[in-house]
Amino acid sequence: MSGAAGIDRHMADSVELTGLRVFAFHGVFEEEREAGQEFVIDVKLSLDLGPAASSDDVAQTIHYGELAEAIAAAVQRDPVNLIETVAQRIVDLVLAFPLVMLVTVTVHKPSAPIAVPFDDVSVTLTRGRN
Repeated sequence: MSGAAGIDRHMADSVELTGLRVFAFHGVFEEEREAGQEFVIDVKLSLDLGPAASSDDVAQTIHYGELAEAIAAAVQRDPVNLIETVAQRIVDLVLAFPLVMLVTVTVHKPSAPIAVPFDDVSVTLTRGRN
């Protein structure tokens, strides 16, 4: 259904998980692969939360505890060079949940080997169902 702004009202429903911290061994440089570092993950899922709100049934939504564990496991496995690849891995995992219509994933690498002072570096992917 369209809302006042012509937007599907269900696309405004969301579940967000922010600041998920996962220690992993991704990076272009050998020292990153050997020592590892903390990655911080933010995920926003768009889905219809109406059925869950009406039924008060966790099966009608995304169980965020299980989601957090699945994302952490995905980030920890198979080291890769780029956080872009890690973000895509998380996108693919989240879109495997049939209720999810759209997902935005941000992977932060606050300890990236950058020679100048910085607060954070991150990549963000937004993907929906085809």
